[in-house]
Amino acid sequence: MGSAAGTCEIARLPEDLLSAALALTTPRDACRAAAVSRAFRDAAGSYAVWTRFVPRDLPPVADGELAGPAPPSKKERFLRLSDCRCPVLLADGLRIQPVPKNPLLAYGLKACCCVQSMWLDRGSGAKCYMLLERGLHISWGCTPCYWHWMNLPDSRFEVAELMSVCWFEIRGKIHSKMLSRDTAYAAYIVFKIPFGSYGLDYPPQKASIDTVAGKKIIRKVCLKSYEGRHVNRQVTVPLAPEYNKSYRLGHGRNPVLPKERTDGWMELEMGVFYNKEGDDGEVRFSLLQTSGTSKEGLIVQGIEIRPKKLG
Repeated sequence: MGSAAGTCEIARLPEDLLSAALALTTPRDACRAAAVSRAFRDAAGSYAVWTRFVPRDLPPVADGELAGPAPPSKKERFLRLSDCRCPVLLADGLRIQPVPKNPLLAYGLKACCCVQSMWLDRGSGAKCYMLLERGLHISWGCTPCYWHWMNLPDSRFEVAELMSVCWFEIRGKIHSKMLSRDTAYAAYIVFKIPFGSYGLDYPPQKASIDTVAGKKIIRKVCLKSYEGRHVNRQVTVPLAPEYNKSYRLGHGRNPVLPKERTDGWMELEMGVFYNKEGDDGEVRFSLLQTSGTSKEGLIVQGIEIRPKKLG
């Protein structure tokens, strides 16, 4: 009885006060509040609430990415920006440094900018990014006998296929100002491993993140389990006896393995970092494995950066 009366009293508040209160929550909380009553529903759908949820510091998007028959409302804009199935391309996302004609000059080639797409996390409103493969640094990435660039039906952008290398290295970076403040993020490499791949299960790879504060986060990861199976959980699993023996002698535990996504791609968590308010600098990511073992058959889409739920 008291609860119902309290709800009634709250619903009698002016809509602008309800809107101001809901604007201090999250998009998920506002949507839940809309189920409380008609007054809450009207307040939760107001311009004031969704203006707060769409970040003011969004990077400029490419022409036509948010086009429609009519200007969208703030809520419609948020819903479009938070559609992770179709991230929007950033305005400078197609500027690529030309590939040199001489393959020997392609070693260590860097794109002139990170090719990026972005979206908003639907629950928190935090900014998420995909550093697409053409905007990353790939050792020997522009040498056709080592890496092959191609299009796939289930990828909006060009992807890179590993033909054969011993020196495997992928690096990317993003400026901290592009990320949401006071937010824990995780970086994931998004990839596929077709049948016939080789050398991706052992030795493990080293994933590292260099934060703005100078902290280096390093973890051992493995793009493929020893049996050639992908696991559907972001966990460590027992590996082959010979692997365990050699690996545990030096590291004491098994590496992190990938999980399968709903879109059919695999992802491997490279590490977690916190973007504090006031951070100003680049966050750098890398995945490295430089043994003499030949590695073949990896298809890489890019590195995805999105909020990480801790605890």
